[in-house]
Amino acid sequence: MKTRKILAIGVLALLAACNATEETAVSGNSTAAQPVNSSEAVQLSQFSIANGCFGLQSAFSRQFVQPASARYAAGPATSAESFTMRPTELGNYLIYGSDRQMVTVQGDIIVASAEPTDAGVWNASFDKQGKLFGFTDSAGRLLALDENSGLVLATASNERTQFRLIPDSDCTPYPEMPTGMEGTPYTGRGETQPIIGFADTHTHMGMSSEMSLAGDVGPSAGGVLYGEVVHRFGIPHALDNCEAFHGPNGIRDANNILETNPTGTHQTQGWPTFVDWPRRNFLTHQVMYHAWVERAWRAGLRVMVNHGTNIASLCRVGQTYAGKPEADCDDMSVATKQVEYLYDVQDYIDAQFGGPGKGWYRIVKSPAEARQVANDGKLAVVLGIEVAQVFNCGVTFLPDGSEVRKCDQTQIDQEIEKLWALGARHVYPFHDIDSSLGGAGIFSGDVINFLNFLDTGAFWKTTECREFPANEPSVREPGTNMTTAVPGSSSNALSKMLLEAVGGITPLYPDGKRCNARTVTDLGQYALKALMQKGFVIDIDHAAYHSKDLMLDLAETMNPPYPMASSHDAHGGLTSDQAIRMLKSGGVIYPYKGNGIKHVEFLEKLKFWRNKAGVNDKLLGLGYGADANGFGGHPGPRGGNSEPVTYPFTLFRGDDWGARYQSLPPMKVNMLTIPESGKFWHIDEVGMAHYGLVADFVEEVRLEGGGEALDALYNSAEAYVQMWENVYYRNNPK
Repeated sequence: MKTRKILAIGVLALLAACNATEETAVSGNSTAAQPVNSSEAVQLSQFSIANGCFGLQSAFSRQFVQPASARYAAGPATSAESFTMRPTELGNYLIYGSDRQMVTVQGDIIVASAEPTDAGVWNASFDKQGKLFGFTDSAGRLLALDENSGLVLATASNERTQFRLIPDSDCTPYPEMPTGMEGTPYTGRGETQPIIGFADTHTHMGMSSEMSLAGDVGPSAGGVLYGEVVHRFGIPHALDNCEAFHGPNGIRDANNILETNPTGTHQTQGWPTFVDWPRRNFLTHQVMYHAWVERAWRAGLRVMVNHGTNIASLCRVGQTYAGKPEADCDDMSVATKQVEYLYDVQDYIDAQFGGPGKGWYRIVKSPAEARQVANDGKLAVVLGIEVAQVFNCGVTFLPDGSEVRKCDQTQIDQEIEKLWALGARHVYPFHDIDSSLGGAGIFSGDVINFLNFLDTGAFWKTTECREFPANEPSVREPGTNMTTAVPGSSSNALSKMLLEAVGGITPLYPDGKRCNARTVTDLGQYALKALMQKGFVIDIDHAAYHSKDLMLDLAETMNPPYPMASSHDAHGGLTSDQAIRMLKSGGVIYPYKGNGIKHVEFLEKLKFWRNKAGVNDKLLGLGYGADANGFGGHPGPRGGNSEPVTYPFTLFRGDDWGARYQSLPPMKVNMLTIPESGKFWHIDEVGMAHYGLVADFVEEVRLEGGGEALDALYNSAEAYVQMWENVYYRNNPK
């Protein structure tokens, strides 16, 4: 507050005009609520003070809290400290001074601490009548300002435990990842109107090295993925040095296995330098930190499907490699925890933007809610499940060829009800590993086949892939060449682990591409019908190639046909004939997220299938499935012959942006740069290093495909919601 402290007294009458929590404000170096001019009066509350700048004045003595060595004293306005009220969760705050010290309890005294801890978290209560605040620690003790002793603890409320928060502008911002965006995120034209915006229909924002704000649940993926989506103490802790997870110089990083380089190393520093990570092929580091997703939302992301995910056998490999035997590896248990964590993420973002419902991240449970949220200018988050053993329907194959199923119809019904109550609405009936429901799509003939052995006791049984229109484009051609030996060399850590697990047994397959011989079982048929009866979006990806035919057969027996989704490149194969059937039934087909070139190439495929399906009169929408945090890899740069992305660029303005965008406020996209370190990410150099580069991908799409490609991208949220409406409202009231 410095010399302006005396002026602060004059604004006491404007207490309600401090810090509006308007999520549509310009965001450059902060992802949180932005201060507004005092003439824009808003009502103070225990939530609206989020990330605001204040002096703390005693309601009793009228003195202010001021710094005093390692403590805090009482003094006049001219020497008062300026505090940022940084939320740790809804209603709780770090009281962060301009000297980067925080008001912290140490035993029975109050000290200034440079390190955020639980002892520095204060619950804010607000007396609306007196416009006064109180602050309580975790033990129920109250913060008080004594005229002689300064800040102290009190065990009961009294006149010295009440504070006025005086707006100021001399604060030091709490460390945070910038968004690098300038402008006001656009809103729609009304909740019944078509959505303008794009959709990511396959991602894993719940994957985190800790699946709870409270820090008491544990990691995803057996403990191999480092970094959190949100953290109570912000990015310095969410994306800190990864050495504790990945070992000195990253020697325990499971990404070394994925890259078949068991002796690989990397520099482990995180915030703010990020020397070696995140990187598009460093798949064991967090890529969906909330500020990066916010950057994508500001660029027009309006629907995101977030799947809880797990493969038990892969998770157990991760446990061993990461040295975290306590990590949960049960498929449905881990996936449920990830989905529950997304509610924490929503609450945390709400806290940063001023209270319940104020944030840009909104979990939706119906198409109507999705329309309302997206047209309100926020991100509609659809919850989903993608696990190897959905409904805990594992299977064990016995040596005599019989199988032991680990679920029945009653269990399937019960698990479907649990998922619905959890808020999940998009489900994969199959994923990577064979189950009681049927066969998984084969796209990796080595490592995943061995994981299948670990989970089921048998390698895949294969057959020839049926004929398909070879002269027509496929989403992905079916099958793969199967490996008849343990993947990698004998020196590979994963190879050794697998050899031990299978007792040296290796499969034997004919030459040529092979497809899974296991298709949808009778129990799988029951599960599919039960999902349809409930109104879930059913994703056809990861089903065995021949199973996709059976799934489409079943969908087409419904009246009208039941639309299905292919959300990220149809692992296991999806050929032109199947794509055409999907589109005829009202389904959506979105590719694995590529760069701008790959996206526009897929658009040409989609136009071909639409023409053959006779649906050219329907909305042309093309989103993507990023599979972020899904260990699937991310696109690289387009290459030296492409027209470069030039920063800054402006969305919704220019020749390629049609008439419907001209009413939207422009959004300026700067190269994402961290001021504290100078670290930057240029998409032409690094590709999609993390989710924040989705905003830059939009410019790639414009450069490669012009107005048609932009329109298809910004129709993709609407196309997904239309498909969802056609399944949800069959059995659920509007």
